[in-house]
Amino acid sequence: MRLSQGQLNLLQTCPPQFQRIYLDSLANPTSLEQLEKQNWGSQFHLLMQQRELGLPLDSLLREDSQLNQAIDALLDATPEIWQQDNNIQREAEHCRTLNFENKIFTVIYDLLVIEDNKARIIDWKTYLEPENKAKLQSNWQTRLYLFVMAETSSYLPEQIEMTYWFVKLPKKPKSVTFKYDRDRHERTRKDLIDLISQLDLYLQEYLDNNLPFPHLPNCQENCPYYKSIFAADLNQINPEVKDFELQKAIAEIEEISI
Repeated sequence: MRLSQGQLNLLQTCPPQFQRIYLDSLANPTSLEQLEKQNWGSQFHLLMQQRELGLPLDSLLREDSQLNQAIDALLDATPEIWQQDNNIQREAEHCRTLNFENKIFTVIYDLLVIEDNKARIIDWKTYLEPENKAKLQSNWQTRLYLFVMAETSSYLPEQIEMTYWFVKLPKKPKSVTFKYDRDRHERTRKDLIDLISQLDLYLQEYLDNNLPFPHLPNCQENCPYYKSIFAADLNQINPEVKDFELQKAIAEIEEISI
């Protein structure tokens, strides 16, 4: 079974919503505004990848002044990332896969900067910087990306860090960096094993006994999906909504505020 950081976040937040989306293929339709934001984010990531590959961007940027402005602002704010140095290697859209506890985890780093004694994971975010840094640090994107790097390379956890760059216009680009260490690595290992074990139990009950994934305690107050799931269970929403297929871009790029 393959799992992404987006799936881990959803499983930890709302097991019934995880079931609806990834097992039952049911999800609420994406609004036009959300689609526009996702498309803009996808274009931004694509252009940053093309730039790293040395491909010309002028013709594409002339068609979208906002993209041009956002990329220029990011490049101006991050000169240290782009400096030419034979001891530094960079790779855009770097993919790594980890087989862990009979699950396959695949991560894609927007940019990986490799030095002799340091690995830097960089992620472009096309929304405003969140105020709650602790929430960002506990998000499974941060935790899984760092964990996979430590597990699939010769770098010690203390030699790995992850930086988010927030490029939402008209704000100036801002960054948040998280250092890694052995204690965080082992906590992530334990939490990941616990979450996978819980998922295996849910799946066994779902497949063998047709039991739905359970709600978490006090989810009425804390879960952002509770009302929509409750309405769906009572058939209080349009059946067409329940048959809408979730777009893969949401799970993979996840340009939704953390």
